[in-house]
Amino acid sequence: MEQRRCAGCGEAFWPRAQVPGQQYCGEPGCRRSRRRRWQQAKRESDADYRENQTRAQHAWARRHGEYWRGYRLRHPEYCECNRRRARERQCRSREEEDTKFAKMDSLKPLSTVPSGTYLLVPQNEEKFAKMDSLMVEITVISKG
Repeated sequence: MEQRRCAGCGEAFWPRAQVPGQQYCGEPGCRRSRRRRWQQAKRESDADYRENQTRAQHAWARRHGEYWRGYRLRHPEYCECNRRRARERQCRSREEEDTKFAKMDSLKPLSTVPSGTYLLVPQNEEKFAKMDSLMVEITVISKG
């Protein structure tokens, strides 16, 4: 059997005869990388596995509720970086909201047009920049 390149570290290794499709060497970092890739693929393809993993993570978090508090105390640079990124996300989110939606007070209340049956007649379309816009004349036929 010939040497192969490890998919994790890129170094040459001799594959085991018992594992003909071996792609990773035996180094601990490469084994971790292989397991991580396998788990990611499994979570994407298997709903039961994904649900079980989520349940196990929640159970671990309940048993170790103090973990993240301690981590934040031991790593203040992580906290500062996280706060900065959260502020950036909030700014981007606000900017996106401003561009996506019209202001609530820009529309007149719907109650100014009374309920009833209306006749919609298309008007000249050359006035509009948008292709999907349609100007109509509303004539009240009957009041509800």
